[in-house]
Amino acid sequence: MAIWRVQDAKARFSAFVRASLTEGPQVVTLRGVETAVLVPMAEWRRLTEARPTLKDLLLTDAARTDTLAPPRGRARRRADLTFE
Repeated sequence: MAIWRVQDAKARFSAFVRASLTEGPQVVTLRGVETAVLVPMAEWRRLTEARPTLKDLLLTDAARTDTLAPPRGRARRRADLTFE
């Protein structure tokens, strides 16, 4: 990923966009801090469609509780403690 300062990205916006299409995501920094990323539209759609929304998850018919807790096993019990 190439890194562009905001001033450079603004001044050379066409080159900035072309670089995202040919080289992949381009990082924008503001005062030396990574602030934003420019990605091609196809990549953006792939990233946003990969995850279902919370609404979709809650409305699915599939069981959602199967993976919440590990299955119970046969645990050994401790010997009774007596206090005198």
